[in-house]
Amino acid sequence: MAYCFFRLLFKIIFALFFRLEVYGRENIPSEGPFILCANHFSFLDPPLVGTLTNRTVRFMAKEELFKIPILGKIITSLQAFPVKRNTADRRAIRIALETLKNGRGLGIFPEGTRSRTGELLPPQAGVALIAVKSKAPVVPIGIIGPYQLFKPLRVFIGTPLSFPEYYDVKITGEELNEMAQQIMQEIARLRQGNNGVKIH
Repeated sequence: MAYCFFRLLFKIIFALFFRLEVYGRENIPSEGPFILCANHFSFLDPPLVGTLTNRTVRFMAKEELFKIPILGKIITSLQAFPVKRNTADRRAIRIALETLKNGRGLGIFPEGTRSRTGELLPPQAGVALIAVKSKAPVVPIGIIGPYQLFKPLRVFIGTPLSFPEYYDVKITGEELNEMAQQIMQEIARLRQGNNGVKIH
């Protein structure tokens, strides 16, 4: 299976060439649906996040990537699916919810695009909508970096977040934005260091 092959390949690459250090890996659920939410500043972020668990994680990826002949086929084989940025892409949301309904993992970068400076960008509300509709736990991930050969690449995984007060009720856009902000605040906290995350 292509997904397992590439996950193993990147595990080896990150371990040997980037000296990957992962803290809080036990916070990723071993069963049931989950949403991995990380900050995004490198094209290596998706494969990195995918190596954090032995469970399959489906990623949303901007639709432009699927139009690149070779790359499009590769990421499709890795079970990624396209999303139209800066719009309410109902098809992408439907696929995300179906993925979680089937008890699988979903990977989302709440900022919606890569940060060119490394600083966190404002989150998109879509991640909160998916979290509320699916009732799946959101696992915040702070990638500190740097992606430099033979320098420690640190990743902190936080305690899963949930928003039961918003389940099965009518929710406003403002409330979705507030939830998205809560997720990004936790990612920001994790990026400051271990901050209570169990190191092992």
